[in-house]
Parts: sequence; C-alpha cells; structure tokens
Amino acid sequence: MTVQVKLKDIIEEMEIQFEESQLFLNINTGEIFLVTSNDLRAAEDDEPFNHLPDWQQENIRVANDVVENFENYIELPTKYDINEYEMMEDFCLTVSDLRKRNSLLLEIKGKGAFRKFKDKIIDFEIEDQWYSYRDERFKQIAKKWCQDNNVNYIE
Repeated sequence: MTVQVKLKDIIEEMEIQFEESQLFLNINTGEIFLVTSNDLRAAEDDEPFNHLPDWQQENIRVANDVVENFENYIELPTKYDINEYEMMEDFCLTVSDLRKRNSLLLEIKGKGAFRKFKDKIIDFEIEDQWYSYRDERFKQIAKKWCQDNNVNYIE
C-alpha cells in the first residue's frame, strides 16, 4: 500500500467509536469512515434512499462503497479489540501507592466502573497520568494494527 495515514487520525477515530458502528480505512485514499450498522443494512438492502436527508444519503453512499468494494477497505480495531476496561485495570497496576492502587482496583469492579474510576483518579490527582497512559496504549494499538495490515503511517 502506498498511501500514508496519520497515526493521529487513526487514534482519534478509534477513540470516538460507539455501539453499532465500524471504522474503515480506504486503502486507496487513506480516508477513514465511520459506518453505522443501519447504514450498512440500508446499503445491503439496495433500496432507494434519495428521500432521506443529504447527510444520511452520504452515509449510505459510503456504506454502499464499503459493501461493493470491500477489497478497498480495512476495518480498524473495534472498541472490543481496544478493551478500555482492561486498559483501566492495567493502569491501576502501575500506580505505585499501594493504597491508591487497591482503591482504584475496587472502584473498577461492578456497575459504574468507568464513572467510579474517573472520579477516583480525579480525587487522587492522577488524571494526567491516566490520560498519558491511555494515549500511549491507543498509540500502541494503532501502530500494531498498521503493521498487521501493512498500512504505512506517519506520526
């Protein structure tokens, strides 16, 4: 592949994923597209969509291109591949203060783990450490994905 992709762009897109969506890199243009499950279904159904708002028509056109020219696209890591919960847990284990580490590990168990974790890192004033750690992990995931898929990237 000759196109180069900015690693920053891949990371930014991976960070904003949501349920029922997929990210695709067009290997010819280097563009990254977020495609929802609904748009993919509409593209596969091949029903007219010119009655829809312009923004939705454009989303379905992209989904159509993904379906019809799938060889031109590579799916980026999903939120499940990224596993931010595991990332939080790994971060907790890097905290050198044993009391803080144990408290953080307790907070991430059960319902509301993400909210409790974020509240606790603010209380402990280690929020910057968390975001630096998280950013580095996203960068590692993006680099590995690029290497695994023979995608040339620039930092």
